[in-house]
Amino acid sequence: MGTMQLKMLKLLLLLTITEICTAQNDITLSVFTVTSKSLAVQWSFPAGASSYKITVIPKNSPGQPVFAQFSGNTVLGSVNSLSPNTIYTVMLEAMDNDGNVLSSADIEVTTAPEVPSIEEAYSKKSDSITVEFTEVAGATSYIVRAESRSGDFFSETSVGGSPGTVQQLQPYTDYILRVISVNSGRRSQPSLATENRTVVMAPDLETDAPTNNTINVTWPRVEHAVFYTLCLFQQGSSTRLKRNTTNTMVVFDNLTPGTLYCIKGTAWDAEGRIGDDLTVCQITRPPTPDVTHVQMTQGRSLGIAVYWLSVQGARIYMALTSNGKNCSSQNNYCFIIPAECGQNRSVSVIAYNDAGPSSPSQPVNYITYPCPPEKIWVEEPTAGNCSVMWDSVPLVEHYIAYIKRDDGAEHSCNTTKTTCQFFCMCGYTYLTSVFPYNSAGSSLFAHVRNYTTIPCCPHDVTIKLVSTETLEIMWSPVKGSELYKTTAAETHDVIHCNDTSPVCALSDLKCNTGYAVTVTSCCELRGCNTTCKAHIHETAPCTPQIVSLTQINNSTYKVLITTPNTGDTNYTITATGRYDRHTCHSPNDRCELTQLPCGKTYEVTAVATSAVGKSLPGFSKILETGPCCPMYVNVTQVTQAMTNVTWSPGHGARSYIVALTSLRGHAKCHTLDTHCLMGCITCGTNYSVYLEAISSSGHKSECMYKGFSSSACCPTGVKLYRRSNNTLRVYWRSLGTQIYNHTVQLSGTRANNTCMAAAGSMYCDMEEGPCGDVYTVVVAPVGHDGVIVLFCQARWYSVPCPGSNAGMMISHGKRRTN
Repeated sequence: MGTMQLKMLKLLLLLTITEICTAQNDITLSVFTVTSKSLAVQWSFPAGASSYKITVIPKNSPGQPVFAQFSGNTVLGSVNSLSPNTIYTVMLEAMDNDGNVLSSADIEVTTAPEVPSIEEAYSKKSDSITVEFTEVAGATSYIVRAESRSGDFFSETSVGGSPGTVQQLQPYTDYILRVISVNSGRRSQPSLATENRTVVMAPDLETDAPTNNTINVTWPRVEHAVFYTLCLFQQGSSTRLKRNTTNTMVVFDNLTPGTLYCIKGTAWDAEGRIGDDLTVCQITRPPTPDVTHVQMTQGRSLGIAVYWLSVQGARIYMALTSNGKNCSSQNNYCFIIPAECGQNRSVSVIAYNDAGPSSPSQPVNYITYPCPPEKIWVEEPTAGNCSVMWDSVPLVEHYIAYIKRDDGAEHSCNTTKTTCQFFCMCGYTYLTSVFPYNSAGSSLFAHVRNYTTIPCCPHDVTIKLVSTETLEIMWSPVKGSELYKTTAAETHDVIHCNDTSPVCALSDLKCNTGYAVTVTSCCELRGCNTTCKAHIHETAPCTPQIVSLTQINNSTYKVLITTPNTGDTNYTITATGRYDRHTCHSPNDRCELTQLPCGKTYEVTAVATSAVGKSLPGFSKILETGPCCPMYVNVTQVTQAMTNVTWSPGHGARSYIVALTSLRGHAKCHTLDTHCLMGCITCGTNYSVYLEAISSSGHKSECMYKGFSSSACCPTGVKLYRRSNNTLRVYWRSLGTQIYNHTVQLSGTRANNTCMAAAGSMYCDMEEGPCGDVYTVVVAPVGHDGVIVLFCQARWYSVPCPGSNAGMMISHGKRRTN
């Protein structure tokens, strides 16, 4: 295998591994430029390289590789004699001084297509030149390059194929043209140059139609143009008119009105080349329309409907009246709204299009509806008799007046006069309008005038006393009233209420007084109805006052009051306690409160009552009843001359006075307690028991209870004797008037004896016990039941034996010799 074959094999192996630029030993390779038959590459400068070798091999087409050798200090190299539109593999090898490869890199490059050739170049527009050229194999697009001779203009225009046009050029200017082919790789070299000049500009035509059969065309002079050609043709027709001129204005006449014409204009240069063309269209003015009909509009607004015949070429129409009103429309009619009423005028129609207006049509006369009367009023000479009246207006044959009540009722009258009568009720508003008529019909609107009758008097008036000095007046609202005024004659007709509500309160009135109340209905337009009658109502009675409270007995009190009211008035006095209430009634100034319980405090007030109502309660006074007597009183004998009196608490009592009285004397005590120890009691005496309960404010209640009898008196002069028959006798003296049996108890250390003495007896005998003993002797009165009624004092006696001194006794712990 030769050296060349080994290198080719090596190159093929590299191509199968990668399709992009690869680098070994830090060398890189890239494309610098590519043309149809050459390419230039550049690379990095690796260390130790003394020379470089470039090998270019066709990839998909037959051909011999191309080699190039470069010195070690070179980083850019080119290869020529390549084929256009061919894919090449470019391999770079860096070698040392001995020819050894230090590093290598490869890259794939496609050469540009073949250079195209220009066949023809020409200009049909003043801003462009079209180039026809031969298309080459492998080219995906082409670039048409244009340069001005002066070098101040350069452009490249990409085109897909032949021909290609360069835009945005200057009129009547020379340009150098070249064509470049392009593929996915690079551009080819430019073709051989050709030179061409753009044509002159088209004239800038301006048109107008001064009449409906002429069109004027003007334009500014075109630079480098020697003459002009204008061609006029009618839309939708084969008619053609051609004019050549060196001037800048042409007039086309004898044209059809309302017809669209188009004018194409071109300029010629000195070489006889025709320049740009420009086409403008101009319509002639429309013919004059004819008015066919004029009538008044049917609707809420007064207007004129104008009808005409449509004309050719008209875009819009305008109807113009002789008084300067107008309307416009694209149809064959329009409405002039609003129109003046009562007018005799004329109207003409003008057709318009883009060229301008036509001549006005012949005027047609018309008449409008009559005007409504400006001034309308209502007169009411007497209540309920009304007349609507108005000023006369011109051009009227008759009037129709409409009177509509605000509840919907309606009345009308047809008259040639300027007045109409109708019945009008109080409290209503009447809407009046008048429509005049003439040969054109009725006016479509009329001025409306309101007339309000005087409001009716309020009905269903009720007066109610809501407080002692306040009257509430209520009534049913009435038609037409906007305001109600309430007065009372007794208050000098002062207005108490001025309100829209059907209710009023008259306050701060005098008590026990009749008031004549009048409710007057009013409205802003007609004022107040002064014929409304008064309604009488009386206020509540005046307040009585308590003059005095006098106690008659423990449970009855007399109340004296003032009587400030006249007429049939009753008075009620009420005593209100915490848990109870007591009342009494009287037509005069006094009244008795009975059965008031003891120990209570009451608030006493007086109220007057009449058929109208009740007065306010008068100022109250406090009534305190006497304290309650205790439920029981117990008298207990403590000693013969002393008793203990106890009693239950009396409600309302703070202190008590207790008295025991008899013909033989009395005992008394004053205490805050419910018990009292009383002396100075006489035994065997009947006493009356009295108790007086006293409250903290000094009110007293006298209480009487069942009498008390003091206990029997203890015997006096008690003595003990020994008798000859060996018995002992106890002797005593009885006190008091009561007769009691007596029991005698004789107690010694060695014997106890008891005996009972009948009433009236003053001694009692008992067997003697052992001599020389000391005896305790007790003599006490005994009741009928045998129970001792009083424990009397014991006495001590010694009984000596015979032969000793007799009559010795011990009494009250003292020794006494008889």
